[in-house]
Amino acid sequence: MRTLLFAVAALAFAHSADAAPLDPALAREVDAIANETLRTSGAPSASIAIVRDGEIAYAQAYGQARRGVRATTETRYAIGSVSKQFTAAAILMLAEDGKLTLDDRIDPYVPTLTRGRDITIRQILSHTSGYRDYWPQDFVPGLMQRETNAQATLTRWARIPLDYEPGAEYRYSNTGFTIAGLIVEKVAGQSLHDVQRTRIFAPLGMTGATEIDSGPLTGALDSQGHARWGLGPVRPAVKEGRGWLWAIGELAMRPTDLALWNIALMKGTLLKPDSLRAMTTSVTLTNGQPANYGSGLGVRTTDGKRVWSHGGAVSGYLANNVIYADEDLALTVLTNAEFGGAQDALTARLAFLLRDQPPKVAAARDMLAQFQRGEIDRTRFTPNGAAYYDAAALRELSRTLRPLGPARLIQSQIDRLRGGLTVEIYNVTFADRRATLIIRADPATGRYEQFVVDFSA
Repeated sequence: MRTLLFAVAALAFAHSADAAPLDPALAREVDAIANETLRTSGAPSASIAIVRDGEIAYAQAYGQARRGVRATTETRYAIGSVSKQFTAAAILMLAEDGKLTLDDRIDPYVPTLTRGRDITIRQILSHTSGYRDYWPQDFVPGLMQRETNAQATLTRWARIPLDYEPGAEYRYSNTGFTIAGLIVEKVAGQSLHDVQRTRIFAPLGMTGATEIDSGPLTGALDSQGHARWGLGPVRPAVKEGRGWLWAIGELAMRPTDLALWNIALMKGTLLKPDSLRAMTTSVTLTNGQPANYGSGLGVRTTDGKRVWSHGGAVSGYLANNVIYADEDLALTVLTNAEFGGAQDALTARLAFLLRDQPPKVAAARDMLAQFQRGEIDRTRFTPNGAAYYDAAALRELSRTLRPLGPARLIQSQIDRLRGGLTVEIYNVTFADRRATLIIRADPATGRYEQFVVDFSA
């Protein structure tokens, strides 16, 4: 298979779409983060869309979509399991039509499956059915390089004993969404993709949405998926055989297409309230614990704020789509590499840039920036701390920390008491280096007794 080599200079290529703009300084930071992430991950390209306050605030593409073709905001990428929310949405719309309910048993729709009379549609949409996942690997096994169909998949993985009692556990299962796709087609009397196109993509203007189960992306601006072994050369990825991605990860689109979907979810303009609630509310397991998954969408609450999200991984591609529902913010990151974790790194760093951080994290970021400038607000230190960071110390800190650039991510690891002080430890990510912040502070005033940037790890 032909080896692809991507010049580092290609990472600087960018093409923007018309959108309600971010502040120019903020946009430059976004671009810098994206280019840094591509450089460190080795991914050939990434494309992003940012939604703020109900609009697409920024869209940008970086790197090479395929050899000799730079990525633009018109470039489409496989979105992997982010597709599942569109399969789930098709089911929810049929429920709105009164043609089924989420508490229906699946047996009348897809007969002869193991315990189909005991398992509900809601359970297959929330990965709590007990059906074994047919694709737990992070690569394409030989079997999956050959063509299949939904019934063959179900015979092998859904006509065997369950892995657990229905509703008792959350275990991610592509098999369940194969069942969901068949239910859509039986009830609607149309192909799954036709239902999605007419009821979701067309109404929302998602004109770039397409399917890649029947074959790879072939458009002049489309991306090609890539893989590598270890730190070896980047190479074209092996495509799954027809039938394996259907209903579970078959969609490809531009980040701006997903952004339109995110806006519709945040505004509640497409799905009716009951459907939106079913998609974005965690199901409850039989032991009373939340599964942290609704219908085709991961759901959690962090620091009292709702986050709806899903990742995607198919051969040659990784994707993230995250909605911060209480912050009017959504981030879409699509990459044409199945390695390097660029989608996670880029999502986390953009969220750190664009979201309000917890007070202690925000304070640590600000103080770190002061050290880089070589000037600190001494009122934020105890007498011991203020004396320790004398002029010589500040000059040395500034000289060594300033070239690292701004902190791209600060993550709290420890926050506890010792010796009458709080002990706060954070992992810090810069563009090309990582460090540990070790902070000790007066719990009554928040003043720093110690603020150490450590590079020993």
